Amino acid sequence: MKTEIIRKNNTEVAVVSSAEPLITDIQSALDLVMSIMHETGCANIAINKEAIANDFFVLSTCLAGEILQKFINYGIRFAIYGDFSKYSSKPLKDFMYESNKENDIYFLSRSR
Repeated sequence: MKTEIIRKNNTEVAVVSSAEPLITDIQSALDLVMSIMHETGCANIAINKEAIANDFFVLSTCLAGEILQKFINYGIRFAIYGDFSKYSSKPLKDFMYESNKENDIYFLSRSR
């Protein structure tokens, strides 16, 4: 896992990248973001798609909803970046679209 702090427009974002899944369930997600917040002081966190288990992107597992709701409750602004083109699920695409319209959760199809 690599963490880099990006400062832009008076905002700091902890950008996390990993080749292997770091978020596999609710507890691992909370542990990861709390560690990042403690180490960096950032409540704005971006993580690459590969660092998140595939079950997250299957909405019927409810994993995405449960994790992202916890982040919102804790005041964490969270972005997932990467290539989402392999996902053909209309509900997932709708979920990503609606998330991007708000201020807390983002799905970005590029690295920055």
